[in-house]
Amino acid sequence: MSDVVFPEGFVWGSATAAYQIEGAAKEDGRGPSIWDTYSHTPGRTLNGDTGDVAADHYHRWADDLDQLSALGLAAYRFSIAWPRVQPGGSGALNQAGVDFYSRLVDRLLDLGIRPVATLYHWDLPQVLEDAGGWPARDTAARFADYATKIVGALGDRVHTWTTFNEPWCSAYLGYASGVHAPGRTEPASALAAVHHLNLAHGLAGRVIRDLAPAAQLSVTLNLHVIRPASDSAADADAARRIDALANRAFLGPMLDGAYPADLLADTAAVTDWSFVRDGDEHTAAVPLDVLGVNYYSTTLVRAWDGVSPKSDSDGHGRSAHSAWVGSESVEFLPQPGPYTAMGWNIEPAGLTELLLRLHREYPELPLMITENGAAFDDVVSPDGAIHDDRRIDYLRRHIAATHEAMAAGADVRGYFVWSLLDNFEWAYGYDRRFGIIRVDYDTQQRTWKDSAHWYRRLTTTNRLP
Repeated sequence: MSDVVFPEGFVWGSATAAYQIEGAAKEDGRGPSIWDTYSHTPGRTLNGDTGDVAADHYHRWADDLDQLSALGLAAYRFSIAWPRVQPGGSGALNQAGVDFYSRLVDRLLDLGIRPVATLYHWDLPQVLEDAGGWPARDTAARFADYATKIVGALGDRVHTWTTFNEPWCSAYLGYASGVHAPGRTEPASALAAVHHLNLAHGLAGRVIRDLAPAAQLSVTLNLHVIRPASDSAADADAARRIDALANRAFLGPMLDGAYPADLLADTAAVTDWSFVRDGDEHTAAVPLDVLGVNYYSTTLVRAWDGVSPKSDSDGHGRSAHSAWVGSESVEFLPQPGPYTAMGWNIEPAGLTELLLRLHREYPELPLMITENGAAFDDVVSPDGAIHDDRRIDYLRRHIAATHEAMAAGADVRGYFVWSLLDNFEWAYGYDRRFGIIRVDYDTQQRTWKDSAHWYRRLTTTNRLP
């Protein structure tokens, strides 16, 4: 691996999300989001943790951006908290919230770091959830209005605008399994959410094209690498069914302008898809400059025989309700280790496989690894150092897998490690640490882990250490 060298101009970055790091949940006019409500509901998050303070980035943002500069990063992927800049989900922007992100963008530019802004990383204003949430068509219209106002405010200073982060999670984990906010368990509503997220992406993407023509337009998807447990036709069909829900439910409308016919047939008993109106799929297919790819692990499925006890190890949280709408006949199987602290299997070859699939199916579309990283049980040594060798090994192997895909023809433009900082890991609270920089949640002290030093050697040389 010492001979793995990346091309000049390959973008090295890191990523965060607003609710996971900002804190300041009730300051400067910020309104409540669905994650505020969810995390404050007893039993929803581990240890009852909330994002009220998180990594206190709202107050420590300047120092955190200096960490980016010290790491030698060329780009920073952050999200804008919708309830911070438009607390009511409609109407005028909250100027204090806009000013925060304006200062952040200006400082990034001063440091020579590309701002990569995500419009939505799961923090829907609670008032819009009260009005129906993503299953309601009006939420897509409200999102387009929000995009119009915030893109107008920040303009072309943002290098890349990303409409959504992982709409799969917003739709299925939020409205089917209920393990993410808003915690609803309504399969038909989850599919309506899928569509309105796709529609909102297209509406907002067209706004960005009009208002910031010099900026890059992107969306980030957590595309699944799904493998059948055997060569049987039944297992192959199980993999096809999950691929439709996980991947093609978004790739179809966003990139091809149509939902796959097998997805509609598979879920016909759940919904008739009457919420899809004429022209919606065309609207969703706004041309992209780059597709963001988030990757962590693989998925193994087989056809369930309907008799034996059914495994539910899909890796997305325990729930009595399935995220996989209309797929009761599919069983998710545990996979061989090693595993991260999330219980996810470590399989770098899956990343190569995914990138090459996208290259085959969409050869003209550049790709960007917008999230890849691992949570481990970090230990602070007596001297204060964090020797996270397992994380370094994880990153090294996945970055090498990215290079392998590039050598085979995939047009991958960059890599963003998840995450810059330890943070609020959704339903797992503060128990899981993904950061290459440790956060002491009692003192908010930042400490570089060994992985941060390792990553800096990579970003400054383009050569895999």
